[in-house]
Amino acid sequence: MTATLHTASPAPDMAETPTAWLTRLRLNPASRAVQHDLRDVAALHRRVMTLVADGLGDSPRARAGLLFRLDHDGTGAPTLLVQSRTAPDTGRLPAGYADARTRQMTALLHALRPGLTVRYRLLGNAIKRCGRNSTDGRWKQEIALRGPDAERWWENQAHKAGLILHTLQADETDTLTAWHRPARAGQKDKIAFHHQGVRFDGMATIGDADALRHALLHGVGRSKSYGCGLLSLAPGNPGA
Repeated sequence: MTATLHTASPAPDMAETPTAWLTRLRLNPASRAVQHDLRDVAALHRRVMTLVADGLGDSPRARAGLLFRLDHDGTGAPTLLVQSRTAPDTGRLPAGYADARTRQMTALLHALRPGLTVRYRLLGNAIKRCGRNSTDGRWKQEIALRGPDAERWWENQAHKAGLILHTLQADETDTLTAWHRPARAGQKDKIAFHHQGVRFDGMATIGDADALRHALLHGVGRSKSYGCGLLSLAPGNPGA
C-alpha cells in the first residue's frame, strides 16, 4: 500500500532523511516453501530474515529494522510486504518462491509533513495486559482486544505515531499461529502460539511528521516477529 507522497512544502534535508527498503513479494501458491511458511508464521519470520545480512547479534530483527505483513484479499496470490533498514537480497529466497520488487522509501519519508492527508493500513496486535487486580485475567496476562476496544487501541497508537485519524475500519484477521520447539527436555512435539491480528484501514492527517517517521521505521505495537506492526501509507487524495 505504501506509495510516494508528493509535497512542495519544507521537509527535512534529503541527505539527513533516514531510509528503508520496501520489498513486495507476490507469493507463488504452488511453491512448497510458500505453503509451508503460510502455515507457520514463525517459519515465515525465519524466511524474511534470510533477506538481510547474517551475524546481526542479539535482536537481529530489530537491528535490521525488519517488519513484514501478509496481505491477502481472498482472491489471487497473497502478497508479503517486507520492510528493512538495509537493502534486502531477494536472491536468497528459494527458486520460484515469489515475484519480488524492491524500492527505497527515502522519498516517502522525506515527503512527510504536518497537514498532509494519507491513507493508512496496519496489521496490529491489539492487546492489553492485565494488572494485579484485574478481573479480566491473571496478572500480566495478555488479552486480545476486539471491536470498539481494538479501535481505541489503534486510536491511542495512531496518536503516538503522529496521525490524526479521520476514518477507521477494523477487521479481525485469521489467527497468526507460530510453531516453536518446546523448551523442556524430553518434550518432542512443537507447541503452537497464537497471535490475534486486527487490520486497521482509513484516512488520517499527519500531525507530527517526526513521530510518524519513527513509527514507520520501527513499527507499531507488539508481535512484530509474527507479522504485526508494519504501518503503510499512501496518498490520501485519489488524484495523487
